[in-house]
Amino acid sequence: MAAGEEESREYLQRHRLPELLHRLGALLLFHRPERPREFLIQVLEQVKAGRRAEGEYPFLMDEDNVDAMFSLLDVLGQGHIRAAQYREALKTLGLSTEDLELEDDASITLDEFKAGMKKKMLESWSVY
Repeated sequence: MAAGEEESREYLQRHRLPELLHRLGALLLFHRPERPREFLIQVLEQVKAGRRAEGEYPFLMDEDNVDAMFSLLDVLGQGHIRAAQYREALKTLGLSTEDLELEDDASITLDEFKAGMKKKMLESWSVY
């Protein structure tokens, strides 16, 4: 591999640009704005404001989407899901599961699911 190519890869990884571009692309596809450039500028401004604690980070999913996701996982309507299902939901959304301290037999309620999703989404944006 050429030195320039390796430097480029290191640069991309150091600044987490592939992850950022993936998130921005997902937001574009989810919202499908009429003016995508302006939309991306607004999203990046939200990220900047979130870092300064002057606003909220952009979210790919609203509360209704999170509710729907939980309902899909809780097929029997028991009001809870297994820890493994929660981990898979986080991974599906590209969110980290590294610091989760859940026993395999733990039950996750809807409120815990929502709070955990929001926390992980905030953490995912805060690195940029």
